[in-house]
Formats: sequence, C-alpha cells, structure tokens
Amino acid sequence: MGEAAAVAVAFGTTFDFLHAVVYFAPEARQRFAAAGLEDGSTAYFASRSAAMGPVGAGVVTASFFNFHPGKVARSLPHAWSIATPEAVLEARFAAVDDIYRRLFGEELLASAEVAEAAALAREATEGCRPDGRPLYAAHASLPWPEQPHLALWHAITLLREHRGDAHIAALLVNGLSGLTALVTHVATGAGFTPSAAKRTRGWSDAEWDAVVAELTVKGILDADGALTDRGRDLRERVEAATNAASLGPWQHLGDEKTARLWELCRPLANRVVEAGAIPGRRIPD
Repeated sequence: MGEAAAVAVAFGTTFDFLHAVVYFAPEARQRFAAAGLEDGSTAYFASRSAAMGPVGAGVVTASFFNFHPGKVARSLPHAWSIATPEAVLEARFAAVDDIYRRLFGEELLASAEVAEAAALAREATEGCRPDGRPLYAAHASLPWPEQPHLALWHAITLLREHRGDAHIAALLVNGLSGLTALVTHVATGAGFTPSAAKRTRGWSDAEWDAVVAELTVKGILDADGALTDRGRDLRERVEAATNAASLGPWQHLGDEKTARLWELCRPLANRVVEAGAIPGRRIPD
C-alpha cells in the first residue's frame, strides 16, 4: 500500500482528531453560547452546517445521515433566528483558536512545523472533488484563515468532510440507511455503545430494536447483536469503497509529501488524545 492509500485509511482515526476537538471542548461551548446557541445539539447542527447557509432540518438530516429527523428539527431552522450562519462560523473559528492555543501553546502554533503542515494539508485539498459532496463543497467555499494553525484546521475539516460525504455514498450503495448504518457501525465494536448512539443521534429504543430485528432476519447481525460474517463483509465493503473514493487528495499530494504531513500531524493528534480532548478515543498503532 502506498503512502496515499495508507493515509486515506488512517485519516478517519488520526487526522480527524485535530478537527473533532471543536465538538467536545469547553471553549467551543462557551463561544457558541456567547453567540446565543446554548443547547449543545443546536450548536453542533448549526456550526457544522453553517457553511451551507441557513438550511433547514431536511438538508441537515440528509447530509449528516444518521441522526433522527426529529432531533435535527428541534434545532433547525430555529437556530438561524438566534444567530446567523456567518456569526456561527465566526464563533467556530474563534473556538478552534482558543482550543488549539490551550492544547498546543503559542510556541508550537507559531512554529515552522505547523506552518508546513498547514501548507501541505492545503495542497492536499487541491485534489478534492466537490461532485456529490455537499458538506465538503460548502466548506470549500469558505475563505482560508490567515493564521497557519487555523488554516491547518480548515484544511483537515475539508479533508474530513470530503471523506465523510464519500462514506455516505458508500453506505447508500451498500443498501444502508442512516439508522441501519449506525446500528451496524455500533456492532463492529469500534465506535459508540448502543445507548450512546441512541442518545446522541436521537433514536428511540423501539426504533433501534426494530432495525436490529430486521438486520438479524437478513443475516447481518447474530442473535447477540454482533456482526455475522455477512455483516462484517458488508462493513468491509463500505470501508473499502470509502477509502477508494477518498484517495484523490493524497494522490495529488504524493507519497513523499503525504508521509511528511503524517509525520507533522501525528504528534499533534497524540497530544489531543493525551489531553483527553476527545473522550474515549486513542490513536491507533
């Protein structure tokens, strides 16, 4: 496997840590609350979709994929009557600035290494394609931040949403809905517990149990709710399709620069995890 393919596989579990801090850190909650978005779910839906403009619940339910429509509808479009998309985006970048300064310190953020990582990550995004990728395309339309650490976060956000949109396409091609995708993901044992998935995505016990029963009849889950061989094959096909559709940025960057970007970003991601900035997560070996 070349460096490009290896990073496409590893991106979702390593580089993504540098993006995802904005969903958990107290600085983000404070910035969004100051903008009027005090509810955590509303802040999440509004901040991640703000690049698309003042969209409604239907657009966000479709593009985020595995949330209950009712959960999204409790936040959108009401959020836009509290804060404009522009104000939410401003709060989001300010939160990232606050978070990165706490986690990494002024000296590291001003270093040549962070500037180099930002330049390489931005170059990688030049290999992204917007076709069929609504969240990526929306974020790609935003202006680039001037400060290197914010440019790095923005580049990683673009790469994340580019891959995420491809993942949804792979799920759909393999016959999975938002909820069946979530249930089978939980069954891999590599993500949420069922209770956490239901709580954070808004699905009821009855809705969850009905899908588990359906997937059991289809031979995707066994009687204990674990993936069968057929279920594991299904998830492997999804991941393979996601990886294949996510190679563009890394092929554009090339193996040597990709390896260098990995070398620069992995210690930053390690620091995020060591600081406990993303609960329950660790860097894979």
